[in-house]
Amino acid sequence: MRIIALLLVAIVMLSQVGFLVLEMFLWTDEVSYRIFETTPEFAKASKVLAANQGLYKGFLAAGLLWGLLSGRRDVKAFFLCCVIVAGIYGGLTVNMSILYVQAAPALAALLAVLATRTPRVRHRL
Repeated sequence: MRIIALLLVAIVMLSQVGFLVLEMFLWTDEVSYRIFETTPEFAKASKVLAANQGLYKGFLAAGLLWGLLSGRRDVKAFFLCCVIVAGIYGGLTVNMSILYVQAAPALAALLAVLATRTPRVRHRL
């Protein structure tokens, strides 16, 4: 279960990096128009807002990377919860597909992380 949890967290982290790239650097590109179903006019008008949103995705990705590298379950759980909340909010306010693309994988990763046992540390006196 530990390997599955790590893989799911890594997938969520990489998806956040992907959204960062799309929102910060490719927002006015043909690829983003298709993925986000926007027009060139809308993309141009919302470029700064999208970049700001992408920056926040970067913070989520960095937190998940921290959790993966440190092995800290609490860090992974916290940042996965942040992704879940952002995904739910986006799904309810922007497009329901955000719920499935962002929140659902993060929820699966969170459940896997919580199901993983942490090794007990024995203290010597």
